[in-house]
Amino acid sequence: MPEVCEKIGMGRTAVYDLMEHKGFPRPVRLSSRYVAWSEAEVDEWINQRLAERDDTINA
Repeated sequence: MPEVCEKIGMGRTAVYDLMEHKGFPRPVRLSSRYVAWSEAEVDEWINQRLAERDDTINA
């Protein structure tokens, strides 16, 4: 979670809110106590936000 928060520049609560409402990638359960996010999926989500921003600027 700390790496995900750092990568997207948001806190833990924001990450969970994004998962609930904005299509942020869901974590993969590694064990009963641990989860992880796919770096590729997080990067793809970031790239989609950048594309949306660029579409808005170019419109």
